[in-house]
Amino acid sequence: MPIKNKALINLSLEELVKAALARHEGELASNQALVVTTGARTGRSPKDRFIVKDEMTATEVDWNTINQPIEPEKFNHLWQKALAYLASKETHFISYLSVGADEKLGLSVKVMTELAWHALFTNVLFIRPEKPHTDSSLAQWTLLSVPGFKADPVQDGVNSDVAVILNFSQRCILICGTYYAGELKKAMFSVLNFLLPPNDVLPMHCAANAGKDGGGDTALFFGLSGTGKTTLSADPHRLLIGDDEHGWSRDGIFNFEGGCYAKCIDLSQEREPLIWNAIRYGAVMENVVLNPQTKEPIYSNASLTQNTRSAYPRDYIDERVINNRGKPPHVVLFLTCDLYGVLPPVARLTPEQAAYYFLSGYTALVGSTEVGQGRGIQPTFSTCFGAPFFPRPPGVYAELLMKRLREHHSQVYLVNTGWTGGAHGEGGQRFSIPTTRAVVSAIVSGQLKQAAYEKLPGFQLDIPKAVPGVETNLLDPRKTWKDQAAYTATARKLIDRFIENFKRFQVSDAVRNAGPK
Repeated sequence: MPIKNKALINLSLEELVKAALARHEGELASNQALVVTTGARTGRSPKDRFIVKDEMTATEVDWNTINQPIEPEKFNHLWQKALAYLASKETHFISYLSVGADEKLGLSVKVMTELAWHALFTNVLFIRPEKPHTDSSLAQWTLLSVPGFKADPVQDGVNSDVAVILNFSQRCILICGTYYAGELKKAMFSVLNFLLPPNDVLPMHCAANAGKDGGGDTALFFGLSGTGKTTLSADPHRLLIGDDEHGWSRDGIFNFEGGCYAKCIDLSQEREPLIWNAIRYGAVMENVVLNPQTKEPIYSNASLTQNTRSAYPRDYIDERVINNRGKPPHVVLFLTCDLYGVLPPVARLTPEQAAYYFLSGYTALVGSTEVGQGRGIQPTFSTCFGAPFFPRPPGVYAELLMKRLREHHSQVYLVNTGWTGGAHGEGGQRFSIPTTRAVVSAIVSGQLKQAAYEKLPGFQLDIPKAVPGVETNLLDPRKTWKDQAAYTATARKLIDRFIENFKRFQVSDAVRNAGPK
C-alpha cells in the first residue's frame, strides 16, 4: 500500500519538541533543551551553494566560487525529486513564518521540513506571527529542507550529494543532503541580502543592542562567527535587538530574526549569563556533548566539532527590545579576531577607513563554521564581514554603508577580540572577555568619543591613550610585545596581506589610501 503522507502544520514549540523526541531525533539535556547531532556535516557547505541564473539574477549577482550559478532546468528537476521524496514520508512539517521585522520589507515564508527538529529550529530563529496562516498562496517564499534526500552530482549538476539552492524568480529554496540547521537561516539571510539593497536598505551580518533608557544609543556589532557578536551584544546592562542579521534603512534598523544562534564552545554561566539562561526547554543544541549519566552539557567538549551551537527564541532574553527594531546606530563596531597579535584592542576609524575595513573584512575563521575548515584557527578576509551570504557585488553594500554612516553620523570603531603580545600559537594571549567588554562599554557609553588619541604607525589607526577598565599598556600593541623587531616583522606580514587582498576592489584613492601602509 502507498504511504499516506500527513503534514503537521504550525505546531507549537512544545509540540515540535515532543515530536522530535517521539521520532528519536534528539534527547533532552539537563537544562531541558533539545540536543541533536548533525552527522558528518557540522557547519555550512559553501561549495554546495548555488543561485539559479536567469533573467532576474544574471547581471545582478556577483558570480564566483561562493555564488555559483545553476540552470533553471536543473533546479526544477531537483526540486520535483525533493518534493516527491518528502511526499514519500509518513509525516512532514509545515510552518508559516516570516523573516524581517519590518512591515513593508519583511517576507513571509512557508517552511517545509522532513525533520521535527528542523521545524523547531526555524520556529525559534524565524519570526512567528501572532496568528500564523495556513494559506500557501500568502507565502512569498518556500523553504524546503530534506536532509535525507541526496542529490546526484552527475544528473543534478551540483558538486556533491548536498545542495543549497536559491531561486529568486520562483521565490523558493532547496536544501538537501545536510542536517546542519544553520543552512536554513543563512539561506533566508542571503535572500534578504539580495532583495533589500534596491529598496535602499543595507543588509548586515551584525548583532545589535540598545540602551535601557530607550534613547538613540543603538550599537551594531559586525563580525564573522566566533568573533564575539552574540556574546558582546548579550549585555546585561543593555537591551538586545538581535545577535546576527539586521537591515539598516533611513529610519533605523530591524532584526531579520526572532531568535539567536549562539556558539556553545566553552560557554560559561559567569561570562555569558544571558546566553546560559536562555538555553532551556524549546531551545535546540547542535552537536553539544552530554554527560551520559547526568545529561549535563559539557560545553568544553569539542569532540564532535568546535562549532557547537544553540538556537533559542529572543523571548528567552528578558533584556530585549520588544519590537525587534532600533533607532539609527550612534556607534558601529567591526569585530576582528587578529591572529597576528598586532592590532590594538580598539581603534577609531574615519569614514574612509570604515569602507576599507568593511570591504576587507579581516578576521579569523574560528570554530569550524564551514565544512572543510578543520579544527584550527586561520586568518581570513571575508568581504562585508560575511562574504558567503552576500549575492551582489561588494561595492553595492559598501556604498550603502557609507551612505548610512553619513546620514546618521555614526562613529565606527575597530575592535580586536583576538590576540596581543605575539601571534596565535607563538606566545600571544587572547584578549579576555572582561577586557573586551570594558572596551565595548566605553564605546557604547560615548566615553571614547572625546578621548585623546595617538596614531599607530603602519596601520594608520587612531588608538585611545586611556580606556576605563583596561590596562593602559594593552592599548598600544607594540607595548605588549617583548621583541619589538618581531612585532614590526609580524605587523609587516599582515599589512602586506591587507594590501594584496585589497587589490581586487575598485574604490576611490581616499578609501585605498586609508588602509595600512
